[in-house]
Amino acid sequence: MTAHVSLSGVSKVYGSVRAVNDVTLALEPGECVALAGHNGAGKSTLIKLVLGLIRPTAGTVKLLGCEASGPSVVTVRREVGYLPETVALYPSLTGVETLAFFAKLKGLPCDDNERLLSRVGIARAAKRRVGGYSKGMRQRLALAQAMLGKPKVLLFDEPTTGLDPASRLMFYEIVRELRDSGATVLLSTHVLTELEGNTDRVIVMKNGSKVADGSMSALRRSSNLPTHIRVTLPPGASAGLLPDGWTAAGSTSYELACDEQDKVAALCSLGSLTTQGLAFEDIEVRAPSLDDMYAHILEREDA
Repeated sequence: MTAHVSLSGVSKVYGSVRAVNDVTLALEPGECVALAGHNGAGKSTLIKLVLGLIRPTAGTVKLLGCEASGPSVVTVRREVGYLPETVALYPSLTGVETLAFFAKLKGLPCDDNERLLSRVGIARAAKRRVGGYSKGMRQRLALAQAMLGKPKVLLFDEPTTGLDPASRLMFYEIVRELRDSGATVLLSTHVLTELEGNTDRVIVMKNGSKVADGSMSALRRSSNLPTHIRVTLPPGASAGLLPDGWTAAGSTSYELACDEQDKVAALCSLGSLTTQGLAFEDIEVRAPSLDDMYAHILEREDA
């Protein structure tokens, strides 16, 4: 399967600043990849390189088989959707007129516009002027324009800015639909807690370099951060049957810190204890969050 987006040894230099430094990666069809990193890590520069808005200082960027900044890329422009971090829309146009405007820019018919406006939740406000929209409504309208023409590649830069919790849930439902239809989705965000369960891979950038790339489970294994398992026993129950390593975490609670690869064995051992008469009121498993792993990866790179 040919990657929809590929970067090979890509660098972008502005004077003495190396905004992107020797990055190699591939984004496959039907994949949602998150781009994480601090301000100035190179995320937005990388997206601009993929869009062909800027040329790499070194290396090659391929978009749907074409050089991203080369003349042949015009043949695949309709296959790309982009939602920028800062949404600039014409305030005097209505939602309907705005989407029609962008459809015409792409050379597309407006047949699907009504469905898109409904899908992003602004059908009722579609005939109102955009100048009266809230920030979240403008963001949803901009999402609709990115989806025009059922693109094969979608690039989202801080896409949930200004969205309320319900709208964020809707956004990630749409992302899953796009991914399941075979599209490639690359999204850059600072809100790392949103990514768990919503992306296939996470790429971590630092100072222009790619410092981590993998699924959540792969990043957990490579980080060596412990998984915490907490059990709560009924009042009066004895914890004597618990194996070594469990420590008190309250009057009736006990906790174990274990490696990611030992998690399943630890949980299976608890199951065997029930046959010996030990009852549990509750069992909680807290794996390292993406925030935990992100902080650990950056600390590791500084070491």
